[in-house]
Amino acid sequence: MTDPAEEKFETDIVESLVRDQKYIQRANQDYDKELCLDADMLFDFIRSTQSEEWQKLKARHGDDRVKDKFLNRLTRVLQKQGTLDVLRKGVKDTGCHFDLIYFKPETALNEAHQKKYRNNRFSVIRQLHYSRKNPNKSIDLCLFINGIPIITSELKDTLNGQDVDNAIKQYRTNRDPAEPLLQFGRCFGHFAVDPHLVYMTTKLQDESTVFLPFNRGYQNGAGNPPMYDDYDTSYLWQEIWSKDLLLDIIQNFLQIVDKRDEQGNVSRQLIFPRYHQLGAVNLLVENTRINGVGRKYLIQHSAGSGKSNSIAWLCNKLAGLHDENNENIFDSIIVITDRRVLDEQLRNTIMAHEQVRGTVEAIDRDKSKRLAEAIEAGKKIIIVTLQTFPFAIELFHKTPGKRFAVVIDEAHSSQTGNTARDVRKVLVTEDTVEYEDEQVRDVEDTINEKMDEITTDLKLQPKNISFYAFTATPKNKTMEMFGEEQADGTFEPFHLYSMKQAIEEGFIMDVLQNYTTYTTYFELMKSIEDDPRYQKMAAKSLLKNYVGSSEYAIRQKTELMLNHFATNTINRIGGKAKAMLVTGSRANAVRYELEFKKQIAEKGYPFAVLVAFSGVVQGEDVYKKYTGKEFTESGENGFPDSQTAEKFNEDEYRIMIVANKFQTGFDQPLLHTMYVDKKLGGVDAVQTLSRLNRIHPDKSDTMVLDFVNEAEKIKESFEKYHVKTTLTEATDPNKLYDYENQLRDFGVFDDTDINNFAAEYFSSKGKQANLYTALHQPIRRWGKLEEDERRDFKKKMTVFVRQYAFLSQIISFFDDELEKFYQFSRFLIKELHIEYDRLPKEVTDKVKMSSFRLQETSNGQIYLSDDEGNLEPVPEPGAIMNPEDEMTPLSEIVKEINEASGAEMLTDEDKVAQVLGNMQSNMIANQRMRQASSSEVNEKKDVKLIYNEIFGEELNKLIDVNFELFSKIKNEEEFAEIIKEKLFNNVYRAITEEDTA
Repeated sequence: MTDPAEEKFETDIVESLVRDQKYIQRANQDYDKELCLDADMLFDFIRSTQSEEWQKLKARHGDDRVKDKFLNRLTRVLQKQGTLDVLRKGVKDTGCHFDLIYFKPETALNEAHQKKYRNNRFSVIRQLHYSRKNPNKSIDLCLFINGIPIITSELKDTLNGQDVDNAIKQYRTNRDPAEPLLQFGRCFGHFAVDPHLVYMTTKLQDESTVFLPFNRGYQNGAGNPPMYDDYDTSYLWQEIWSKDLLLDIIQNFLQIVDKRDEQGNVSRQLIFPRYHQLGAVNLLVENTRINGVGRKYLIQHSAGSGKSNSIAWLCNKLAGLHDENNENIFDSIIVITDRRVLDEQLRNTIMAHEQVRGTVEAIDRDKSKRLAEAIEAGKKIIIVTLQTFPFAIELFHKTPGKRFAVVIDEAHSSQTGNTARDVRKVLVTEDTVEYEDEQVRDVEDTINEKMDEITTDLKLQPKNISFYAFTATPKNKTMEMFGEEQADGTFEPFHLYSMKQAIEEGFIMDVLQNYTTYTTYFELMKSIEDDPRYQKMAAKSLLKNYVGSSEYAIRQKTELMLNHFATNTINRIGGKAKAMLVTGSRANAVRYELEFKKQIAEKGYPFAVLVAFSGVVQGEDVYKKYTGKEFTESGENGFPDSQTAEKFNEDEYRIMIVANKFQTGFDQPLLHTMYVDKKLGGVDAVQTLSRLNRIHPDKSDTMVLDFVNEAEKIKESFEKYHVKTTLTEATDPNKLYDYENQLRDFGVFDDTDINNFAAEYFSSKGKQANLYTALHQPIRRWGKLEEDERRDFKKKMTVFVRQYAFLSQIISFFDDELEKFYQFSRFLIKELHIEYDRLPKEVTDKVKMSSFRLQETSNGQIYLSDDEGNLEPVPEPGAIMNPEDEMTPLSEIVKEINEASGAEMLTDEDKVAQVLGNMQSNMIANQRMRQASSSEVNEKKDVKLIYNEIFGEELNKLIDVNFELFSKIKNEEEFAEIIKEKLFNNVYRAITEEDTA
């Protein structure tokens, strides 16, 4: 019968270490509690590897004193500098230097080093009696290298009713961190282990000790896969505690860092790689060693994966990677981060891992010159911003004899509008197509485009560059460009650490656990007698936006959000919780900011808001009453834009209102609640909502209130990236010919036009003026097309140019004729200018909103499937022209909008509230009312006389809007007085507060 005792579990581990890993099993009496060493193993190592140096030391100290002298010296150095520093640098004693470990050589060319490396002595002691205070206390296992302890472990057997939690509790409550063996920096890790799970810490701190999971992951989540012939946790002693991997961890991964907490206190921490980080980095390095330069790798690591450390470890290992001839595989490692100002966290992390001073260079100014100097000077690791990337590409072209690793830190800093245009001007060459659409763009898009440009120019993947792309949410182009093609034609990431696993292991929050959605019901009515005609689709879009951005809607949603924040959020995370409101436009961000400040002042809430948006918002784009005024982020907040993120850390500021800023790449653990008033989908939804996922010791949940999106659409977006993302199939290169044929059908160009252009473009003697001449006839023919055909042609040619740039790097053939057509197309498209119809914005002046209501439609957790997320390849070419936007009477447009917006769901109370809200807004905007209220001569009672006249005028307008309410006010004196008094106080306060603001 098998004995399920914990001792048997311990025996199996030790036997495996001795049998398979060639550890030496030592006894308790071999360990010196005072010195915290196994002295005999230490001296065996020194004598076998550094006998001459030992003889020198003996000559200085004498045979009878040399051991004691050296042990005392080593103990003092270990106590002062820590084990990691001593193992990496060795120890000096009276002019003699001793290495205490020999790492595995990159190659086998140096036999002397190989011999010393093989003389490392790994040993294990069971039930180590480590304590001077309590001699009977013992730790289940302790691992040593050359007599120096490096790992401890407490074991529990679940068959005995105890598990890893009991081991953790034992470390926290029964293992004194003041003991020499357990002091910070003496051992590298303390592992709590049972047959199924592993947790570990690098710093014992009694009850406050933080243990992290150290598991392989199972079914893309937490835990370990079941082993049918061994313990589920056997990877720990068979893989992680193997000699070579422990040496690798000590040499290349362990790092002492200083960490600052919320109060500004600094503490030392030891970074030990998590299981997936070890796996990813070493798999990438080994694959590079075997396959050489010129490959591309996609690493799909979720938020919470410790990406900055993974990148730092990868860069340092690639920088030291050698081939079989002991030659560097790479001359330089180029790290690209997406910030205009260098990502401070990434830069500091990489530099913290720098063991040889001067190997890391950060380029954030004087870009081209400093980058060239860094490469020429042989800097091994060069960190650049995305804006510096084009200069790097130029240098790749100019230095074909050098080999580079490009590591892409993809953090999705979205750019839209003018910002996107500015970025594109910096990032792409003057020959790149100018895109018409103002879609949200991020670093992945930009990198993809730049990759398109490089490989289109070179006609193939550069053989002197390897790419390592880190992303949590790869897009279809990214998957095909960097992913691993499978036998069935799909594409997968080279390495995965899923969002599901990060959530289950507690490294990020589940942002979908409390998700509330709202639907807006409203009714519009025409406010003029005429019935003008408008383009239906354009008018509908404007009117829907008018509803969501109206003062009444903004006021209602603001009231709901502030009440929710004050009731549900403000006391979370130890009373420090913050919220973010994501708006769909800069004007809406300003509208909300003004309303938030107004209601916060009225209700006396003890917190303030910040607003974040780019550029200048004109007052008339907010509300007409602000015509002539300009709004900026710094003007509204009262300090420079550069301080917004830092100021949000202060307790005073609890809510941030954003428009295309801080939705991605923003790390704020106190962010608990998100209010969404913007259409989200796909990657944008995942990145935006993931701002809530940062963990905090006091953070147990998150909340989302969404006024725009359906829960099912959010679910679809997240499920693509919850576990592994797969591209279902490769893009068909023959699409290029389909695009070309569709374009030929327009009759805008023929082979003669293409050949005339190509003859000039590819000629070393070609003239730029002749390029324009070659394009003249195609431009003239295009101009004779119908308007919708002109737009369709230009959009299809834009798609062709984009897709050729992308597909040219993955096709295995080269077509001269297609290349000529590509060059012809990318120049022609710039000369095709289209004037777009102005949106009929005046339509919003000819309607009124007669009623409005917010209705909660769903509340609870959004559960995600564990199935892999599938991305479709680049879509087939097809008609891209917009549907005809017919001219339609305003009355019909209003009717269709009302039917679609659920107007039948509205109650009489909704309509009354809306009507009174409109009356109030009209009176606030009334010039007589504003002059009377603003006058320093008038007292409040004088203002009320004028108000009574204006109220009467507004009341008469209700006859055609809501006759029932009109009659009630006219005929019921008490009801009328309540309405008049309430509206007067609101109107008077609103005007006078504006004057004093």
